[in-house]
Amino acid sequence: MALDTIDLIAAVPGTLPPLMDQFRRPITYLRISVTDRCNLRCVYCMPEEGLPWIQKAEILTFEEIERIVEAGAAIGVRSIRLTGGEPLIRRDLPKLVRMLAAIPGIDDIALSTNGMMLADQVDALVDAGLRRVNISLDTLREDRFFAIARRPGLDRVLAGIDAALRAGLEPLKINCVVMRGRNDDELAKLAALTRERAIFVRFIELMPVEDNLDLQRDAYVSADEMLARIGEIGELVPVDGPQGNGPARYFAFRGARGAVGVISPLSHDYCERCNRVRLSADGRLRLCLFGDQHIDLRTPVRAGASRDDLMEIFRGSMLIKPERHHLRLGEQSSRMRAFSEIGG
Repeated sequence: MALDTIDLIAAVPGTLPPLMDQFRRPITYLRISVTDRCNLRCVYCMPEEGLPWIQKAEILTFEEIERIVEAGAAIGVRSIRLTGGEPLIRRDLPKLVRMLAAIPGIDDIALSTNGMMLADQVDALVDAGLRRVNISLDTLREDRFFAIARRPGLDRVLAGIDAALRAGLEPLKINCVVMRGRNDDELAKLAALTRERAIFVRFIELMPVEDNLDLQRDAYVSADEMLARIGEIGELVPVDGPQGNGPARYFAFRGARGAVGVISPLSHDYCERCNRVRLSADGRLRLCLFGDQHIDLRTPVRAGASRDDLMEIFRGSMLIKPERHHLRLGEQSSRMRAFSEIGG
């Protein structure tokens, strides 16, 4: 669609056709990485020494993110998730939340975090407009937490979970990457968290990223096996998931306030339901978590592109959004750099 046509349509409020890919999937969900840095070094995500970080000058400013989201919201983006790396490392994050919450059309802002810094920031984030939060928690044992994250801090993560619940961020989602021989014997204990509190514990299949191929081959546990093992402590009934745009399938113990979910990009992919694109910290619009397809948005934004120009770039990007990924057990994704990018 030409820019002059976009301008004509934009003159009539509310009549812009929604963003849709070539497979007729509406794109309503934008995940935004506000930093590539993290304060943990989880064994399934990155090497202990870290990764080559993006230079500060290449990171999008809050104002640049705001302009991109305004363009997306004009053509149907309704939900935003702030991610990293670890997003709470980014200074003044509540300011960005407030800016995005004020954009017409944006009706849901969520956060994915490892929880280490959440207790200190959650009230300011909620006041700014944060609606939901996902917290990573792979174990309930301090020794294992250190072994997996290569940093101490289980107590801080648990404090973050309690603070989020006190702040009214219910239902709260907990993401757990399951690894055979490292934490898979805690499946039942973690699932039991859903019985008394409005917590949705989502167990995630271990996926191949740049530095964990050997671990992934040895430690992979399928979602079907996870559900079978959890079902040994009580009957699991399929249920609808909480509000959000995530890929999990949900099951609950009878009478439980929360539910158990499984995210299974390897054994049961969810590509047919994909409604999302991702904005990297340095301004690349990524069309698939596991693919190389991306569009540069930072350059046009910094060159003064208008909202209509950016809408046209969003629409053009749909021509290269793939129908599905082709991830296989033990094969490295050509695209995925860090595990923290999954989950909704």
